Amino acid sequence: MTDIRRGVLASFLLNTTAAAALLVPAAALAQDAGKPVVLDPVTVGGTAETGTGPVGGPGGGYVAKRTTAGSKTDTPVEAVPQSISVIGREEIDDRRAQKADEALRYTAGVYGQPFGPDGDTNWMFIRGFQATQTGVFQDGLQLYSYGFGGMFVDSFPLERIEVLRGASSVLYGSSNPGGLVNYVSKRPDGQRVRYVETGIDDASTANLGFDIGDKAGETLAYRLTGRVAGGDGYSKHEDGFRGTISPSITWAPDSRTSVTLLANYTDIDKTHNGGAFLPYVGMVVDAPFGKISRDANFTEPGIDTYRRRQGSLGYEVSHTFDNDLTVRQNARYGYSKVHEVSLYPFGYAGFSPRPTDPTNQLARINFEHETEVSTFAVDNQLQGTLRTGPVEHTALVGVDYRYFRMDQVQATGAATTISATNPVYGAAQGARTPYIDQTLTLHQLGVYAQDQMRFGQGWLVTLNGRYDRASTKAVGLPSYEGSKGQLSGRAGLAYEFGNGMTPYASTSTFFNPVLGSSAASGVFKPETGTQYEVGLKYRPAWVDGLFTVALFDLTRQNVVTGPFLAETQIGEVNSRGIEFEGKVNVTRNLKATAAVTLFDLEITKDADRNLVGKTPFIVPERQASLSLDYTFKEGALDGVVLGGGVRHIGSSWVDNENTLKVPAATVFDARVGYRKDNWGVDLNAANLFDKAYVASCQTQFSCGYAEGRTLRLTAHMTW
Repeated sequence: MTDIRRGVLASFLLNTTAAAALLVPAAALAQDAGKPVVLDPVTVGGTAETGTGPVGGPGGGYVAKRTTAGSKTDTPVEAVPQSISVIGREEIDDRRAQKADEALRYTAGVYGQPFGPDGDTNWMFIRGFQATQTGVFQDGLQLYSYGFGGMFVDSFPLERIEVLRGASSVLYGSSNPGGLVNYVSKRPDGQRVRYVETGIDDASTANLGFDIGDKAGETLAYRLTGRVAGGDGYSKHEDGFRGTISPSITWAPDSRTSVTLLANYTDIDKTHNGGAFLPYVGMVVDAPFGKISRDANFTEPGIDTYRRRQGSLGYEVSHTFDNDLTVRQNARYGYSKVHEVSLYPFGYAGFSPRPTDPTNQLARINFEHETEVSTFAVDNQLQGTLRTGPVEHTALVGVDYRYFRMDQVQATGAATTISATNPVYGAAQGARTPYIDQTLTLHQLGVYAQDQMRFGQGWLVTLNGRYDRASTKAVGLPSYEGSKGQLSGRAGLAYEFGNGMTPYASTSTFFNPVLGSSAASGVFKPETGTQYEVGLKYRPAWVDGLFTVALFDLTRQNVVTGPFLAETQIGEVNSRGIEFEGKVNVTRNLKATAAVTLFDLEITKDADRNLVGKTPFIVPERQASLSLDYTFKEGALDGVVLGGGVRHIGSSWVDNENTLKVPAATVFDARVGYRKDNWGVDLNAANLFDKAYVASCQTQFSCGYAEGRTLRLTAHMTW
């Protein structure tokens, strides 16, 4: 029997056993109540005020009331003892974000698109640490990725994006220490939905999106969302197609029972964009010839390939008994297959950081990979409420399991150079030979418990505990096998004042398995660490708004460090700082956001002692943003929409030795639109004044231009 079959079988047995273990006591409690079971009136779907519904509810706006991130229960945002941001569908649409990392540009603590625009990956760092691979979840289940193996999520089928900052593995198992992003899918809610949009940008990439939903009887509801996009990009020779479709069905025979099926298929076929993997000299500072053009592309368009085909199928089951005991089970299977061929620059000829000849030749890497991924995740939960004297408890216990299998082949071959100032394409490239041919598997089983306690007219105490057991195995070149268990926990204290202020303090630990091995360390141990956080959340009575300020100190341990194949795990990085975020629906017509992020990132241990005390590269330690959006509702301008924002991205280091820097940049975004009855049109401009700047560098050989000015015209209609 193959590993995937064993994994699915094990998860099914775990699934069934856990569900039975949860259902039996629940049913017994229901019978002990001594009452006949009376079904409530039938309701399909949830309400707009739940943590998976539209942000702002029926009135719209940017201000979230509730969230499932940070507790796995439907909880007011201010009652979670960690810093949380929620970006709803309305905010995503107002910015016309085509990808999730674009939607996070105005979010505190998050640095998105660190390598510039990338049509096939949502890149993001949270509190200084890369979240792309282990910090991404969808509907509460992890979208784990490693290397080139993972799942891409289009932003259109999402209802909201939740950002939980800080160590969170106590609830979600392995996750990025800086925090996680949870994508919440659109799903049937029993309401009639008829929406279509079409748009085009100034690079001639067009898109068509649709969102259709309704009841199909008293107990059944459906929803179908999808988007296709294709055309040229902003770089020479860049083009592509991206399509996604997400059907979902909810069956709710009564108000206490709900079964939702969620599916997705995504296809990407493109030629890579340029503007990335370019040298510091010629990007950040002038080379003898000046700067490399932002729209230049140094791949070989005749052989460049990126093809992704992926699908997922999952379900969410929930039932609440008469005694308000709720049992839930969420599960999802995912599959992706990616084939990629690209030639990308790596310094100048001879792998030099500076030009070495009159024609300014760039060295290139001739790279190919084929990656196939199968994943499965399931989360079983039992939630109930009870009182012990003056204390009201919301208790949650759960068992979750995740499986990740990746078959990968990576190959490289000889490559010709290409001029940075006058590229000529079509030269024959060397045959590519595999240097990695490997099958990786990860199994992880976790058991967790949470108690949210309320008492004393405002006190909130949150206690969490979790134990995980993770095993990793690699077969091929190279091979290794290992297993490790770990406890993690969280304790939070808060007090809700009558004026809307909620100060809080929390401490938490985390656990994050690391795939890989080296001759020096053997099989890599999981990363661990601790976070301390204090903050204040303020939801004023005089305006519909939510303001959050958080101070944190986060240490990440067992960081892999050192040269390739000789890595050690003595690395440690500390991230401390302050974050502020405010979202306000000033009136029904005026919405505003503001965010400030101030970090102090420091390498505190490393195999190279010269790096101790230095700041890790890529991430800026200073960020700030402000946005306004206003809709006129009367007079000659009735229906006109005006919006805009400013984003400041601080300077960052090019290398961990801190010898070179990427300068800070400030960019402006703008929006003008018109609404009339059931239709509207928007013109959005990102980086309005076409500021040319570098997003970040990973050493002086690999820098990426940030996105230049993009203009997008969108028309939309409901019926």
